[in-house]
Amino acid sequence: MSNGKSIDQQIKHQQTIIRFCKKCVVSNQRPRIIFDEDGVCSACRYAEEKNSSIDWALRKSKLEALCDKYRRSDGRYDIIVPCSGGKDASYVAHLLKTEYGMHPLTITWAPFIYTDIGRQNYDAFINSGFSNLLCHPNKILHRKLARTAFEAVGDAWQPFTYGQTSYAFHIALGMDIKLVFFGENGEAEYSGASKTKEWPGMPWDYWSEQYFKGVTVHDLVRYGLDKDLISVKDFDESDLTFYAPPNIEVLKERDIQFHWLGYYHKWLPQENYYYSAKNTGFCANPDGRSEGTYSKYASLDDRLDGFHYYLAYLKFGIGRATSDAAHEIRDGHITREEGIALVKKFDGEFPKKYFNEFLDYLSISEEQFWHIANSYRPSHIWTNNEGNWTLKHPIWNEAEQLIDA
Repeated sequence: MSNGKSIDQQIKHQQTIIRFCKKCVVSNQRPRIIFDEDGVCSACRYAEEKNSSIDWALRKSKLEALCDKYRRSDGRYDIIVPCSGGKDASYVAHLLKTEYGMHPLTITWAPFIYTDIGRQNYDAFINSGFSNLLCHPNKILHRKLARTAFEAVGDAWQPFTYGQTSYAFHIALGMDIKLVFFGENGEAEYSGASKTKEWPGMPWDYWSEQYFKGVTVHDLVRYGLDKDLISVKDFDESDLTFYAPPNIEVLKERDIQFHWLGYYHKWLPQENYYYSAKNTGFCANPDGRSEGTYSKYASLDDRLDGFHYYLAYLKFGIGRATSDAAHEIRDGHITREEGIALVKKFDGEFPKKYFNEFLDYLSISEEQFWHIANSYRPSHIWTNNEGNWTLKHPIWNEAEQLIDA
């Protein structure tokens, strides 16, 4: 399954018989996924609910009431929106400010290495009329955490996830701001734990399971220290502050709240793109599309982003094109047949553009990269024929078998 060293808690629950959703292109390898008796994934069922049974007018009235309760008239910020300048968070911040009359303080947990378009979109967002706090963590520690995470959980992106999620709540406490708004509930939207679909935000007790692969930053540090990937000289305990949420009891006592805008407004990433392009100066990938997929407007900020998706492809057989096609099928933008064709053409494309920078950032060789990366290929997903790795059960084989039948 992996190199035997992994501490990623998701892998323990990976199913060994691969099935694909009958409506989209995602498989049962996605962590926490649920398929019903008809072979349809929970995200597709949630998409049906979004279009039929959810009363969006009622949800909007709930958001209006929430904003009315916490909106300030004394000149202070009253809501925090984590935002890098990407299409989704820009939409969240702009909508809450202009339609709901809130006074957002936007915060940004810095990418590992900005792309040119990522920095351009960040600047454009601020120039469209927003205050912003940009946090750069201790770079010596951050790089070593990324190196450790690459080995320990098969994803060098993990330290970014810690800060992206946790930093906002430290600022909320320090600034006495009660509301923190993220974009979509990824678990409901993209086929994770369906129990979250009725939640307006993420309960504190579920953070580690839902966002951190069951591994906290302190778990990662212990792993790094044990494997000599991190030294005690690399950081002070204070450097870890923003990688973990504040004390949960303090958050509850101070009534700090976590909300998803996608609970209150129907979440459509393509529409978010058009909205942000019009209102906050967001621009799509100037290269035409992102490596590993056909789309051009998502996850553009960081030169290491492509490896987050590529490593997910190795671990779960689910790459960037699968993720994009699945939600665009649910949103009615493409058919399942078109999605399968896009997955076959683009999924698993190696993100070569920034490969040397990835190696340099982690201080590893290409040989080390492949040794660790390939150790995360589960035997029920991959076969190796004289050094050539291939998927055992790609979705297009299933589709071709159905046609032949």
